[in-house]
Amino acid sequence: MKRQWLPPKCAQLMIQLVKLANKERMNMTAVLTPPAAKTRGGATGLEALEMGAARIRVDDKKIINCRADLNQLVPFKYEWAWDKYLVACANHWMPTEINMTADVALWRSNDGLTPDERMIIERNLGFFSTADSLVANNLVLAVYRHITNPECRQYLLRQAFEEALHTHAYQYVIESLGMDEGRVFNMYRELPAVAHKAAWALPFTESLGDPSFHTGTFEANQRLLRDLIAFYVVFEGIFFYVGFTQVLSLGRRNKMVGTAEQFQYILRDESMHLNFGIDVINQIKIENPELWSASFQREMIDIIRQGVDLEYQYAIDTMPRGILGLNAQMFREYLEYVANRRCSQIGLAEQYPGATNPFPWMSEMIDLKKEKNFFETRVTEYQTGGTLSWDE
Repeated sequence: MKRQWLPPKCAQLMIQLVKLANKERMNMTAVLTPPAAKTRGGATGLEALEMGAARIRVDDKKIINCRADLNQLVPFKYEWAWDKYLVACANHWMPTEINMTADVALWRSNDGLTPDERMIIERNLGFFSTADSLVANNLVLAVYRHITNPECRQYLLRQAFEEALHTHAYQYVIESLGMDEGRVFNMYRELPAVAHKAAWALPFTESLGDPSFHTGTFEANQRLLRDLIAFYVVFEGIFFYVGFTQVLSLGRRNKMVGTAEQFQYILRDESMHLNFGIDVINQIKIENPELWSASFQREMIDIIRQGVDLEYQYAIDTMPRGILGLNAQMFREYLEYVANRRCSQIGLAEQYPGATNPFPWMSEMIDLKKEKNFFETRVTEYQTGGTLSWDE
């Protein structure tokens, strides 16, 4: 196509029109930019977006209160977050891949399970079926918008999906066994030991989920750190371990092997969630050392101790008489051992001197790599299962 020649006056007019259009575009950008982005120190990348801004540098990135463009995934500052995201993707599984036939037959059998074993299955499904939804809501509605780093957000999105996947798994088990779904899903509002754990966790997410809440001040930053410790260290790092141990113990005795296998996959995911959360917590401490005051540390020790007490009561309520190889007092020892690990992982002093692990096979379960799983139903190594680590 032949170029059209423009007279000088027309060319000048075109240049003026282009300049005017550019000016209007800049004015429109200013109008559309939320006022908070101009004044709030904790503006997110989208709020702080600027036309023609310089490329993002690694040093521009921070876990919280970062004004760098969150749309730009690279360059990575926190390689550990991206590595965990990749491993989590390679670990993908679906609940419907697991054969539940043997579980259905055992559950329907009159003498297949003792009443205490049935109670363990029912009450743990009652807790976990809503617990992972609570965690997912906290991630999506509260935590995600306050974490101002794209590679960490990438993992949070994967974690939120996995929490939904876990809820799917519990629903699949409940449906397969023909349980009363309404009764099981409502158990967290009816069974005291389940309700108390949910009630304990809710205040930590409600304040962060308030649309008017923003980080950027000492008090707000500390509130976010408190929420992360409550959910990652206590809710996912302590509250899940009695139930996991109980169900997996049944699997080791060749009972409810499909349900136990679902829990084994979920445990593998949850160990990654916990490790990610601990890395985020410690990174916030490094970048904001003033938050980790002596009084705040004492408060965190208190909530960890509260978590141990609540989970021990849950062990009593789900297993009042004990079953073969398990009793409530063993769980007290185990919870104190786990709590010591959680304290040391975030830089707190261990609170229960001399606590030991009465269930060493649980560590073996988490560290499982290429060998056949103990249920002998399928290989549980994920695509990169050998890269998973755990320092329980």
